[in-house]
Amino acid sequence: VTELTTDTIFNGHVRLRQQRNGYRYSTDTVLLACHLHPRPGDTVVDLGTGCGIIPLILAYRHPEIKIIGVEVQPELAEIAAANVADNSMADRINIICMDMKDFGRTGTGAAADVVVSNPPYRKTNAGRINPNRQRAIAKHEIKATLSDLMAAARRILRSGGKFISVYTTDRMTELMVLMRSLKIEPKVFRMIHADLKAEAKMMLIEGIKDGRPGSEIAPPLIVHRQDGSYTREVQEMLNP
Repeated sequence: VTELTTDTIFNGHVRLRQQRNGYRYSTDTVLLACHLHPRPGDTVVDLGTGCGIIPLILAYRHPEIKIIGVEVQPELAEIAAANVADNSMADRINIICMDMKDFGRTGTGAAADVVVSNPPYRKTNAGRINPNRQRAIAKHEIKATLSDLMAAARRILRSGGKFISVYTTDRMTELMVLMRSLKIEPKVFRMIHADLKAEAKMMLIEGIKDGRPGSEIAPPLIVHRQDGSYTREVQEMLNP
């Protein structure tokens, strides 16, 4: 039997269950979700939604949007759908159990205003693969590669739509080259530092489908103060 834990975010306003020993969301996921600023009426697609954490955050912060969470692992999709129901967000969030490589191929057209993803960062030949299958798929490109992700984003975004992701800085060039080859122009980069003295291991990146060249580097995002507590910016993201 799969053991679930119940956690809360936003001072208890959003409750979510996740597997005790399987995939669990990270702070990176929350930072990513809080960098999305969709407009009322937008359709947002979260590729690899896991337990549904990004759709839940977005539906709470932006009640006038529609969100589709796509998850290839049936047990995770089931937990995500249950989390949506528990938070009474079924009118705004639709969880679909499907491989992102197939999503949007069946004549649905390029309908998304925003595509968001916290994808697997590691190639299958890079580092030890977690013996827990769920965690392995979340961290390593077992079910979907970076190319698969970007091809899916290209397919489902409308022209002028935004792609936003959190990714490792060591694969930054690979991601940028891939985005540009698929005409998703990298527009904004924001480096994430664990604290003031740490180098950036992660970054937020935003691109626009069919966008014009020209990008900016946003101010760095510092996660922790020297004493280990969250910085004010991160605290405000976690408890708006």
